[in-house]
Amino acid sequence: MTIDTLRHVPLFESLDDEAARQLCELLETRDCKAETFLCRSGDEGDAMYIIERGKVRICVQATDGREVTLTELDRGDFFGEMALLDGQRRSADAVVAEDARLAVLSRDHFLSFIRSSPDVALKMLTAVANRLRHTDELLRHSATRNVNVEEAAHLTFADRASDIIAEFGGSWKFIIAAVLCFNLWVLINTWVLADRPFDAFPYLLLSTVINMLAVLQAPIILMSQNRQSHKDRLRAEIDYQINLKNELALNEIIERLKVLERDLKQAPDKSSE
Repeated sequence: MTIDTLRHVPLFESLDDEAARQLCELLETRDCKAETFLCRSGDEGDAMYIIERGKVRICVQATDGREVTLTELDRGDFFGEMALLDGQRRSADAVVAEDARLAVLSRDHFLSFIRSSPDVALKMLTAVANRLRHTDELLRHSATRNVNVEEAAHLTFADRASDIIAEFGGSWKFIIAAVLCFNLWVLINTWVLADRPFDAFPYLLLSTVINMLAVLQAPIILMSQNRQSHKDRLRAEIDYQINLKNELALNEIIERLKVLERDLKQAPDKSSE
């Protein structure tokens, strides 16, 4: 187990070379055959595993008894690191998918290492705290947000009213209702109240009502359109965040591939020596 491989574990990424070297000496190598159970759900969390070779399958039992695979870990991956800190029971089964060589760090060895190096323990706790803050930030600003839900959460009564009015004002219902009202207005003042009409021809009061309706309706529609523009900007921002996170994930994958490529190139050199 190399120091660089050990630093792939987030818990140990802040260790200096000397501390990482001491921790590597505490690791025990274990060769396991395929289909070997490393731990079962409910077992005591007493060790962390780093895969040097082979594959390990993390799975759980469904309610109907079927085995559901959560993920399959490969060379350079690790699992069980949080058990070193809290010692909680395992939440899933770990099964060797193909013949593997694992580096195992027991919780007892880890705790003795921490007791002998308080400064190292402080660095590791700092690294854990930073990761927790980063996770909290991601949860509060998750890229996979629902634009409609987020927009609805900030709508006021006036915003909802303007949306309803704008939706009705741009529909056939409004056109039909307006035509019926105007015709009824003209009919009442021309035939029903022919002797004493409240708005005689040329229907100036009706013109005033129509003008007031247009004056009030225009800004309400503009308010609704402005909010739709804000929703479009929010959707564009979320798309950007998703693309950025995908780019960061791809960069991390590329970096890990570079590490694997470098290790593969170094392997023939070591064998020739």
